[in-house]
Amino acid sequence: MTTTKKRQLKLGAILHGVGGNIAGWRHPDAQPDASVNIEFYKQQAQKAEAGKFDFVFIADGLYINEKSIPHFLNRFEPLTILSALGAVTSKIGLVGTLSTSYSEPFTVARQFGSLDHISGGRAGWNIVTSPLEGSAKNFGKTEHPDHPTRYRIANEYLEVTRGLWDSWEDDAFVRDKESGQFFDPEKLHTLNHKGEFFSVQGPLNISRSKQGHPVIFQAGSSEAGKSFASKVADAVFAHFESIEQGKQFYDDVKGRAAAHGRSSEEIAILPGIAPIIGATDEEAEGKYQELAQLVNIEKALDYLGRYFDHHDFSQYPLDEPFPELGEIGQNSFRSTTDHIKRQAKEGGLTLRQVALQVTTPRPTFIGTPDKVADQIQQWFEQGAVDGFIVGSSIPTGLTEFVDQVVPILQERGLFREEYEHDTLRGHLGVPVPENRYAKTKVTTV
Repeated sequence: MTTTKKRQLKLGAILHGVGGNIAGWRHPDAQPDASVNIEFYKQQAQKAEAGKFDFVFIADGLYINEKSIPHFLNRFEPLTILSALGAVTSKIGLVGTLSTSYSEPFTVARQFGSLDHISGGRAGWNIVTSPLEGSAKNFGKTEHPDHPTRYRIANEYLEVTRGLWDSWEDDAFVRDKESGQFFDPEKLHTLNHKGEFFSVQGPLNISRSKQGHPVIFQAGSSEAGKSFASKVADAVFAHFESIEQGKQFYDDVKGRAAAHGRSSEEIAILPGIAPIIGATDEEAEGKYQELAQLVNIEKALDYLGRYFDHHDFSQYPLDEPFPELGEIGQNSFRSTTDHIKRQAKEGGLTLRQVALQVTTPRPTFIGTPDKVADQIQQWFEQGAVDGFIVGSSIPTGLTEFVDQVVPILQERGLFREEYEHDTLRGHLGVPVPENRYAKTKVTTV
């Protein structure tokens, strides 16, 4: 008789240097140089691994100006820091963001293939299409591709990289010293891709790792983003503020995946959260207020402007209704800007209220360790999420979550106590993709 294993949470930790808050670096407990401090990243990755997290996650962006938040101004490139972290960890997955709009498939396939080998099959790629229009200026482009075009590029891009990752069948490298045969030429395959955006011959000059391909993450929540994710992603980095929104998103993406012939279990929905934990609810609230008070309105307007392609909000009255912006921001963070405008209109919010709320949102998950664990359990068991990507609102956030919340989740049987696998696919329960050429041979015999 077979037994069905109890569904368990999937947890990632976003390593974000001095943090995503525009004034977080000023916090008394903050390490001001954390975004470029290798020792800080090592400590954070090792803490997440001690907590048996599935993966660490490095976000990225390709355009800054003098109004960008401090972490964005001076931070590590994702694959570089993940390679370093792979050398000081042994189990935890290593997921990095890389743009399909401003890179080449052959190079990226090679980079993630290398990280996958270096880490023993722990690599993951968070595919983004780069929302900021200014990115084009850093890559010799005359204009930033519009939203639909960026997703057409991404679809073909992933098709190419996956084809390149299959260049070598798993047993292609014979390495027979006696005969002098290094590889079996029948198990080497040239891609010869010619498409709308890319022409790539191949083959790739690195073999598949023990997990076959790096795990694919996707972080867009627009209609195009959800369609892309449901078709290709193994995990989705999402954002929603309530369990009701979560259920809607969860059912939507899982339903789209089913339409592509995929099982709902093949794609994990993982919203980002930034819990604040205290011995009491009052202590947790005090920690939030301490952080919020570090932000002034001028910096908040700058931060808000980033989502709207660095629009200058200082030109509007602060205490009048949020301004009508038309199409501003529609080619940048579309799902986020739509959400901000909708919330402002429904709540009758002023520009000041919106800016401060967006800059330092009050966490949905805030309170005692038991309260935060209860919320996580509720969202998980009610079918809104498969797990979470845990960020840190305050500098001690990850340590407090690992030390105080994870043990409660483990006691309740919601999260592992020990690693059962040593690859990211193993942690997430994602199957190893069969090499397309080996599969073709089997089906045509």
